Amino acid sequence: MVKEVGKKLIAQNKAARHDYFIEEIFEAGLVLTGTEVKSLRAGRASLVDGFAMMNNGELWLSGVHIPEYNVGSWTNHMPRRDRKLLMHAKELHKLGAILKQGGLTIVPLSLYFKDGRAKVEIALAKGKKAHDKRQALMEKQANREVTRELSRRTSGKD
Repeated sequence: MVKEVGKKLIAQNKAARHDYFIEEIFEAGLVLTGTEVKSLRAGRASLVDGFAMMNNGELWLSGVHIPEYNVGSWTNHMPRRDRKLLMHAKELHKLGAILKQGGLTIVPLSLYFKDGRAKVEIALAKGKKAHDKRQALMEKQANREVTRELSRRTSGKD
């Protein structure tokens, strides 16, 4: 059997980067059942409503939707169950201390396979207000217009 190498993206949470200021990014492993892994290998998952929480010194991923495996039988999993995240103890203590201060939350950014193992990229994030979102959108649009104009001028299509 050939060992999987590299990174295969399964799902991304683009809304998280729009709704939150990303402070710090971590990588964590996931504790999954067999049918969850098969469903992920089929490329099916949604991180939209996902968040992570500390519970008794452990980090749990909640609200992430991994649909039931089509060919699964009575051994199928619950689509929105809480899943344990695997991280080094030092990182867990750091996250726990930061979360106790308040004002920050943990959101999943992406779900992927790295060298055959399911991983989730989580971020410490601070919520954006409505005016922050509008400001970010205007900056993005202005940058897009500037690069479009520069490329138009350099290509000689005046």
